[in-house]
Amino acid sequence: MALNKRKRIPSRKQRNLITHSNPESIISEQFRTIRTNLHFIYGDKNSSTLLITSPGKWEGKSTTAANMAVSMAQQKEKILLVDANLRNPSIHNIFKTSNMIGLTDVLEGNVSFEEAIYPSRIGKLDILTSGDTPYNPAELLASDAMEQFFQKVGSLYDIVLIDSASVLEVSDTKIIANLCDGVVLVVRQDKTNIENAFESKKVLEYAKAQIVGVILNEKS
Repeated sequence: MALNKRKRIPSRKQRNLITHSNPESIISEQFRTIRTNLHFIYGDKNSSTLLITSPGKWEGKSTTAANMAVSMAQQKEKILLVDANLRNPSIHNIFKTSNMIGLTDVLEGNVSFEEAIYPSRIGKLDILTSGDTPYNPAELLASDAMEQFFQKVGSLYDIVLIDSASVLEVSDTKIIANLCDGVVLVVRQDKTNIENAFESKKVLEYAKAQIVGVILNEKS
């Protein structure tokens, strides 16, 4: 993505951290371009919170969010990647870590934020997985605890990346979109139809979210 333009990122059949395993690859360079363009948008702002979403499932948003986080952390920035997809989380699988505790436990007051984060050992990248699926995901994300969470992490990290549920599937993403500084929409060439892409844009704008760019995953 050239932010506010579309950048083609080749999709992968397997979820992997190409920016970590092969930092000199063309794909890794494209993620560095994304990172650079985000810096142009946000300038010298102390902290930025970005929501990563897509119109539907299987469009590559979680893998994109993970690789964006790694690419940013490689530049010695302090990064937090949060899995806020409470219904179908995947960040713990990408980083091969436990999901025993996570965001839901922090929001419900069962553990502290510091107890829940997972240090990735990739630069200054911390991971907060989703935790167990609550019976009321939308209500939990709309709670005062979520707003307080955003305030806390904004003071601790240079950039916070939020991997969320698909925007057209559930209300969860719309709830937290306007708490973030910007939204990146991930679409896939062989998966996303144009109507769903435009509908996602309308939904996010209605939620008063700022769409800062689109990533187009290419067909494998």
